[in-house]
Parts: sequence; structure tokens; C-alpha cells
Amino acid sequence: MNNKKEITGGKLLAVAGTGWLFDAMDVGMLSFIIAALKEHWGLTPGQMGWIGSINSIGMAVGALLFGLMADKVGRKNVFIITLLLFSLGSGASAFSTTLSIFLTIRFIVGMGLGGELPVASTLVSESVPVENRGRTVVLLESFWAVGWLASAIISYFVIPKFGWQTALLISAIPAFFTLYLRVGLPDSPRYTALKGQEKVSVFSNLAKLWSREYSRQTIMLWVVWFCVVFSYYGMFLWLPSVMVMKGFSLIKSFQYVLIMTLAQLPGYFTAAWLIERVGRKFVLVVYLIGTALCAYFFGTASSIGLLMTSGILLSFFNLGAWGGLYAYTPEQYPTKIRGTGTGMAAAFGRIGGVLGPLLVGYLAAQKIPISTIFTIFCISVFIGAAAVFILGKETKKQELE
Repeated sequence: MNNKKEITGGKLLAVAGTGWLFDAMDVGMLSFIIAALKEHWGLTPGQMGWIGSINSIGMAVGALLFGLMADKVGRKNVFIITLLLFSLGSGASAFSTTLSIFLTIRFIVGMGLGGELPVASTLVSESVPVENRGRTVVLLESFWAVGWLASAIISYFVIPKFGWQTALLISAIPAFFTLYLRVGLPDSPRYTALKGQEKVSVFSNLAKLWSREYSRQTIMLWVVWFCVVFSYYGMFLWLPSVMVMKGFSLIKSFQYVLIMTLAQLPGYFTAAWLIERVGRKFVLVVYLIGTALCAYFFGTASSIGLLMTSGILLSFFNLGAWGGLYAYTPEQYPTKIRGTGTGMAAAFGRIGGVLGPLLVGYLAAQKIPISTIFTIFCISVFIGAAAVFILGKETKKQELE
């Protein structure tokens, strides 16, 4: 029986993780495409900021809409719909001829992406044994690093030679993967067990998040999600462009970002190892503090050695923190409102994802130093760490409600 659980858990991790990988490949590629589109369409910093932000607006809408749907129609169905939505949209965006068309399609892509991520983590969290739950969700998140690495490799070799359109067409492959998901993916056993119970309305679920029982968790999650997403998309979507601003060529900036991206994998794996030993709070707080310090040193780096070292450690700590956050979030709520609670936290966080890239674009246009911009992100991440430290409760080894 244990063997069967392990096989099922491994298969679920592989299926959900592959979807997660393609999500990351799309988002990661966007950071390189923004730098390429600057040259192709002659974009201003403000227009470049809108490309990242429109993606996050779609993600906010998708996280809210599909998070609510996950509690009504099931995790599996929503996972398939969202993956198909963003895959087809990503391929279609390759045929954009103007910035406005590109932005419209990227909004649709963002909806699918924003809905898929919290639903996938909820599905996996509800489907594995308590002793492996945190580790498994962090390992699920580690597929993000593989996808981002794939995007860096594709961007480095494909965009300069074949153009950004070809890179986007490659990212449309997940559309075919959804056919396998429909046949082979089981739904959450916890959600399935609720099917015979009386259904509650969407508004009741939303109200429950702010009841006396769950308001503390909700405040904590919304603050940390906002701070983490604000800083992540502000920093990482602009990373290749920031390297160009610091005086490197487009090819050289792609190469350096590719090296930094490699550090994401050990960030995830160390977080996965620690999360069942010392707990979710410890991993989140320590990795967020590490992220904040590295953001400051990256922004103020004056030598290539310090720039690369701080950039590598920034990737290491930031993506490890993401793994802890995705493991921690579904554990804050009972099954009836887990999709709603996880989706709402992610949706609120995506507001930060809208503001981060726009802020960088605006400040860069005003000739504000990169060091000042990254100091803002440093402070933001410190606030997120403080929210978890003060308001968060440890959920290690606790059964889901």
C-alpha cells in the first residue's frame, strides 16, 4: 500500500511538475523577449514595464477566478483548463504584429498561468501523505527552475538567431501535454470526499477567509504574497534588461542570466530538505532575508564578480523562498475553502506583480539608479519575512483539515 502511494505521489508530482515547468518556461522566456522586443519594436522603458505587468494583471484575474472554480468543479478540471489556456495563448502571441495585440494575448496567457499555479500546489498538497507534503510541494516548485533554465537556454540560442517568435512557438508545446493530463491525472482525494456534502456559495467561501478563525492567516499570506511577487517580477522580468543597462551586450546579458538561473535548483533542493526538518516558517523567513540582502548587493554591485555572486545567491534564496511559500499557503485553510484561500492570496500577490515591472520601467525612465530600485525590492522582501515571522504559525507534520 505504501509503495502504491509513493508511485501515485511520484506520478502526480511528475505530471503536475511538467505543467509547472512549461509555466516557468513561458514566464522566463518573457524576460528575455522583453529585452529583444526593445530592439525589435523600439520600446520605451514604460512600454517594457507594461509587458510584464499585463501578464501579472492576467495572473491576478486567473488566480481569483480559477481559485474559486477549484472549490466548485475540482482541482483536476481547473488544472487542465488553465494549462491549455496559457499554452495556446503563448503560441498565438508569436504572431503579434503590434504591442497592443501582444499585450492583449499576454493577458490571456497570464490568466491561465495565474490560475494553474495555486491550483496545482493545492492538488499536490491534498494528495500526498503528511510526512512528505511540504517536501513534495517544494519539489513541485523546483520544476519552475528547470523551466526557467530551459527558457534561458532557448532564449540564448534561439532568439538572437531565429527571433523571439520562434521561441514563443516552442513554448506552446504544453497544449499537447494537456491531452495526457485529462486521461491520467487523478483529482484530489480530499476534494473528492467532499462531493457528497452540501455545496456552499462563492461568497460564503470568501467571507470565511476573513472570519475570526482564518483572518490572521489571510492577512499574513496576502502581505507575504504581495511582497514576494512584487519583488520577484520587478527583479527577474527585468534581469536581462538590467544587465544591458549595466553595460553588457544583449548576448552577454543572456549568458550571465543563464548562469544565475542555474542557482535556482540548489535553492529549491535545500529548501525541500529543510522544510520537513526545521519547518515552513524557518525556511520562509531565512530564505526571504537572504533574498533581501542579495537584492541590495546585486543592485549596488560595481564589479562583475560581486554582480555574479549576488545574482547567483539572489536566485538561490528567492526560489527557495517560493518553494516554501507554495508549500505553506494551502496548509492554512480547510479543504472546503483551500482553493479559494490559496487563489485569493496568489491573486492579491499578483497586484504586486503588476506594480513591480511598472515601477522599474518608470524609475528607469526617470534615470533613477539601479541600486535605488533594488533597495526598494530589498525592503519589500524584508516586510514579507516580518509578516511570516510575526503572524505565521508552523504547520509542519500537521494533517490538513
